[in-house]
Amino acid sequence: MSKSKKSEAPEDENLEQSPQEEISEEPEIVEEAPQDEPEQKAEDLLAAEKDKYLRLAAEFDNFKKRSQKEREALYQDVRSDTISKILPVYDNLERALKQETADEAYKKGVEMTMTQLENIFETMGVKAIEALGQPFDPARHNAVMHIDDENAGENTIVEEFQKGFMLGDKVIRFSMVKVAN
Repeated sequence: MSKSKKSEAPEDENLEQSPQEEISEEPEIVEEAPQDEPEQKAEDLLAAEKDKYLRLAAEFDNFKKRSQKEREALYQDVRSDTISKILPVYDNLERALKQETADEAYKKGVEMTMTQLENIFETMGVKAIEALGQPFDPARHNAVMHIDDENAGENTIVEEFQKGFMLGDKVIRFSMVKVAN
């Protein structure tokens, strides 16, 4: 019996080997298909990661540009706010210069202070808005009075009550004016 059991075992092994040969042929076919799939998956993943990288790089570039513009706008706003707070000092110096005084040293001191303030405005890019004799422009002038004057042209500024100022292209303060006709 033991011999027959031993002889049966090798026959079983032979039987098992023939189906294994068939199975071994199938994995070869199966192995070729998965090799193409992982390469395709890898290429797809690489393309997706490259796309994500390019989008991220573009978003970062846009963020840098937007941040730079916001900083510049904030800087211009702070400059214009600061200058608008100094303008009452300019107005007071202008009124002081219009007043008659017997003290020439006092007048000379006020003139020097006014000249210094005007120089500071000039270096900062602040310009006075021309008004007297100019046509009325609502983007630069604030009309507080209107008169009928046959000697003046249509919508012409005949008097300036308060000087207006611009910083670059931005109006810091509108000129208060009287408009004819």
